[in-house]
Amino acid sequence: MTEAIETPEWLEGWRPAPAAPKSNGAGNPNWHRGMKSPNPAGRPRGIVDKRVKIAQQMLDDAHSIVGVIIEKALEGDASAAALVLSRVLPALRSQSEKVAFPFDASAPVAQQVEQVLAAIADGVVAPDVGKQIIEAIGALASVRATEELEQRIVMLEARQV
Repeated sequence: MTEAIETPEWLEGWRPAPAAPKSNGAGNPNWHRGMKSPNPAGRPRGIVDKRVKIAQQMLDDAHSIVGVIIEKALEGDASAAALVLSRVLPALRSQSEKVAFPFDASAPVAQQVEQVLAAIADGVVAPDVGKQIIEAIGALASVRATEELEQRIVMLEARQV
């Protein structure tokens, strides 16, 4: 039962456009594989790229630039001092202190999170530390769920054999 598909009036007489010439990917349809190179000698040896020249000039001037910035910092320029210090001293990272609060690790995940939230509300745990603890609880719950699913799959496959 093959039915003839009727062509709508607006499509009658339509023909697809001819295919565009293939390019080398760089967008130049005049270049194709196997074509003789327009520069058979290639790039001459010893020519240094513009970017390399600029980088070399920056390296050559770096010592004097650093000296000027340090002088400005010593004169009291706060932005120059901040720039120098940001490059010399590592950024300080917050280090959380150890916390102790009543926590039952064998409780369900929801109760564990509630215990952390209660500790935050009581002021025993800082909010950022509490957030880290809750994220760790969530990660552990995800790992446990994956392990349980894996065990279930193994048991189901064992039954089918």
